[in-house]
Amino acid sequence: MQDQSIRLGIVVAEFNYDITYLMLQRAISHAEFLGATVTVIFKVPGSFEIPLAIKKLMKTDSVDCIAALGAIIKGETKHDELIANQIARLISDLEIEYEKPIGLGIIGPGVSHEQAVERIEEYATRAVEAAVKMAKRLRKLPENINEKVTIE
Repeated sequence: MQDQSIRLGIVVAEFNYDITYLMLQRAISHAEFLGATVTVIFKVPGSFEIPLAIKKLMKTDSVDCIAALGAIIKGETKHDELIANQIARLISDLEIEYEKPIGLGIIGPGVSHEQAVERIEEYATRAVEAAVKMAKRLRKLPENINEKVTIE
């Protein structure tokens, strides 16, 4: 299993699709650059729906890790903060529960549309990079550790 390509799932929000579409393209390109295989792209209506899609994918054997992509733009209220905080907590809980890495590539909260556009490349590639690196490192982790090891 050590030589197998990492199988990456991408969950991407359609809300603010002018931003998330570009994030998806960057994520796919970066996955290829890292030698990972994108096995599924799961499009959801908005960032709030990302955790449910992740949970469904985590239950399958088709992914080793997931990159979550979305953009939560600041509006007139603090709704963006509420949504972003809940999503981040739920995603973290799913990562622990299923023991599969999730790269968090959700821009926001508190950003304008222009700021989100500036962060497309950074958030998309970092989410893929974190998920793929962690999946590779988990494969290297021995069942039993009897002496000092460094996993990188």
